[in-house]
Amino acid sequence: METLTTRGRVTRLGATALGLALLVAGTFWGSDDDFPFGPFRMYSTSNPPNAPAPDTRVEGVNSAGAVIDLDQDSTGIRRAEIEGQQARYAADPTLLTEVADAYAERHPDAPRLVEVRIVIRWHGIRAGRPTGQHTDETVVRWQASR
Repeated sequence: METLTTRGRVTRLGATALGLALLVAGTFWGSDDDFPFGPFRMYSTSNPPNAPAPDTRVEGVNSAGAVIDLDQDSTGIRRAEIEGQQARYAADPTLLTEVADAYAERHPDAPRLVEVRIVIRWHGIRAGRPTGQHTDETVVRWQASR
């Protein structure tokens, strides 16, 4: 077994010190974008015990009037991608045409979508436990021009 040279030890200590400095700086001043050196907020916070819990979904309405769940299997777009861009969709609902197009590409024989919406289902929570009650809130809606 060979021993490390002085240069090797200094290099390893420097890399370790740099990693620790990034970790400490990210902990105090970082955001999710700095992961793994910044906090990953979904694991570092919790909701108040009586606050409703959000469950975001994307749904569409086809030309026959049927409501369709636009999940990853039906569009190829992950829910996290929609949630992460929700502010963009709210600012410009026409961006939801991308979801409609992704659905049409995967389901070429299905009736076309005439509406796509982002809906948050707020599940009731009391003392940290689900109440079994919920309310739905449509936060973004795109409708095809008729």
